[in-house]
Amino acid sequence: MGLLEAVARNEAGMGLSQIAAETGLPLPTIHRLVRTLVDLGYLRQEPSRAYALGPRLLLLTESSQTMLNGIARPHLSRLVDRVGETANLAMLDGDRAAYLAQVPSRHPMRMFTEVGRRVMLHCTGVGKVLASTLPPDEVRAILDRSGMPAQTEHTLTDPEAVLRQLDWVRRHGYALDDGEQEIGVRCVAVTVPDVPVRLALSVSGPTARISDDVVQVAVPLLHRAAGALAADLA
Repeated sequence: MGLLEAVARNEAGMGLSQIAAETGLPLPTIHRLVRTLVDLGYLRQEPSRAYALGPRLLLLTESSQTMLNGIARPHLSRLVDRVGETANLAMLDGDRAAYLAQVPSRHPMRMFTEVGRRVMLHCTGVGKVLASTLPPDEVRAILDRSGMPAQTEHTLTDPEAVLRQLDWVRRHGYALDDGEQEIGVRCVAVTVPDVPVRLALSVSGPTARISDDVVQVAVPLLHRAAGALAADLA
């Protein structure tokens, strides 16, 4: 598992010597494990001779997403009951945030984001709160790779402005999306603490309903839900 996790952290793939350096395993052990994992489909060898994750891991990914959805759903449902707006669980997925689970608001007019959708970090609540957990240089590199398209007239398109906002997020413990991804939609998000992957919880809905007062009510509820979810995942 340590070997697979090492390869997962290196999207470009890894040679045997790199795997040895990162895992501390002896080369004969790595040769044996890699050969077995390739045979089983959990690793694949690229034309460059580097090793990358294999397609069979998709089976585990699908099962783990189903498991995570089941664990998160009661916490999301309680957020909907208490805040009244759509509740979401998202994960940092490469240079994007990916939605893993959602419980919709009971209002006829509500925010809806399909599970599996990947969104940019600079213009979404979950994206910004997840980015706030990364070093500034890493955030700059992501913004450079991804670009910063203006989704609406409110989207920040200057990297330094985003970095300043992330400083604010770290100090206050939550992030806001004020119509930056979609006009008329407001989102407030927090991170899930002490879990092995970067996760975020959010509530989102029409700007007219998510006032500053609602945000101040939602933030402690989100932190409580995030802590309870982290305990369930421990």
